[in-house]
Amino acid sequence: MGNYSKALEFYEKAMKIKEKSLSPNDPDLAFSYNNIGGVYDSMGNYSKALEFHDKAIKIREKALPPNHPDLATSYNNIALAYDNMGNYSKALEYHDKSLKIREKSLPSNHPDLAQSYNNI
Repeated sequence: MGNYSKALEFYEKAMKIKEKSLSPNDPDLAFSYNNIGGVYDSMGNYSKALEFHDKAIKIREKALPPNHPDLATSYNNIALAYDNMGNYSKALEYHDKSLKIREKSLPSNHPDLAQSYNNI
C-alpha cells in the first residue's frame, strides 16, 4: 500500500525546517506533528502516533480559538489512536470533544460532523 517510511522521512524533514524557522506555538508546526502522527497511526505504532498528536494538540490549544475545526481534527486523531489501542473509554472522551467543537463550528451537513457521529 503506502510507502510510510518515505512519507515519514519527508514529514520529518518538513518538521525540522519548521522547528527552526517558526515559533514553538505556530499552528503550522502542529500541522507537521499531526501528519507524522497520522503516518505512525497508519503503521500501527499507536503510542508514537499519540506522542505526535499530543504535540499537535498542545500547540493548537494555545494558538487557536476553542472551537476551531483543527482542534476537533486533533481530538479526533487522538481518539482514533486510543480506539486502535483498545482504550475505548479514552477514545470516546476525545471523540466527544471533537464532536462538541464540530457541532459548534461546522454546518449541520458538513462531512466532518458526520464523521464524528460515525466515530462515536
